[in-house]
Amino acid sequence: MFQRTIGLYRASFGGLPREIWSLSAVMLINRSGTMVIPFLTIYLTQTLGFSLVQAGYVMSFFGAGSLVGTILGGRLTDRIGQYPVQMGSLFLTGIAFLILMFIKSFWGICAGIFLATVVADAFRPANMAAIAVYSSAKLHTRSVALNRFAINLGFSIGPAVGGFIMAHLGGQWLFIVDGITCIVAGFLFLYIIPRREETKEEEEETETATHPKGKKVYQDKYFMLFVFFQLLVFMAFFQMFNSIPVYFKEGLLLSEDQIGALLAMNGLLIVMIEMPLIYKLEHIANKLRLINLGTFIISAGFFLLLINDTWAGIAVIFMLFLTFGEIISFPFGSSYALSKTNSKNRGRYMAVYGMSFSIAVILSPLIGMQIADHFGFSTLWLFLGGISMISVAGLYWLSEVDGR
Repeated sequence: MFQRTIGLYRASFGGLPREIWSLSAVMLINRSGTMVIPFLTIYLTQTLGFSLVQAGYVMSFFGAGSLVGTILGGRLTDRIGQYPVQMGSLFLTGIAFLILMFIKSFWGICAGIFLATVVADAFRPANMAAIAVYSSAKLHTRSVALNRFAINLGFSIGPAVGGFIMAHLGGQWLFIVDGITCIVAGFLFLYIIPRREETKEEEEETETATHPKGKKVYQDKYFMLFVFFQLLVFMAFFQMFNSIPVYFKEGLLLSEDQIGALLAMNGLLIVMIEMPLIYKLEHIANKLRLINLGTFIISAGFFLLLINDTWAGIAVIFMLFLTFGEIISFPFGSSYALSKTNSKNRGRYMAVYGMSFSIAVILSPLIGMQIADHFGFSTLWLFLGGISMISVAGLYWLSEVDGR
């Protein structure tokens, strides 16, 4: 049994190009330094003395910057290529964080966070485009999963170190360490990743995809519907960082340590099982059916919260549903989005796909907290399970008409 498990892990990580491993190494270094955003509201309220309302406005500027950065990054990727966009984003983000520690005024912080996030999130569509450049189509899903592996491993390191720094050194050191790790990741990117865009032969190969050369993303009705259905489930999923911790604290009476352990379980399970599971599932031709399965599991998790509102064990079961739904749905979602692109429109396609994340980040706390405050958590779970089921129905229809 042990030998079979080890063999499965070797097979799931094997066969990926060296450049994909290099991209993931850069991502690990970059995400291991993620300290500013997890502790930004604490820094704003405790160090700078901002009110909760002011801190909320700053976070809104963060969401807006993410949206603008994703769009800008996609356009720049199509115009100048994925390599310079990733490199520029890493270095400029590091510089932006180092400058931010000197800004103390409310509107200065709003502007600074907005600009820093624009630069930082320009990286995302370029990074997804790089996966298509450095790996073959049949390896896209596992390449995405390896990238997610690095991100989640980094996120398990960064906030933990950031909490220690915040407690013992002060909030300004968060900006220093975060900025330096971005710059270090930039130098590592330059050193270990060769500059490459698609060759003529590869361009001709990718142009044989579903859509003709130069196809505009907003004219691709199936893709836009896919993005909308993904937005619905992302709005539900991102409650994990908004209303769900509040419910665990106030409704199920869990301690902060217990809530932190549940959230950490999500990242730990992704690191442990996502790659082997993707390896076992990637042979399935219709990716939309796998995305739909993961979405259904997420939806079912919210309906489970309605069964018992006092038993703390329901929180563990819910987090397991949310995590396994994410593991099945999200990597194949990125892979499906990549399959819709060619070398001329990849940046714009991935930007629009990334916008579903950014818009969900903006809307999920607003909608979730409003519903919970006015109608209660049970109504919120019904709403979130409901919009997720709309996504399930839509993805099922899409798998019948545009499955691949």
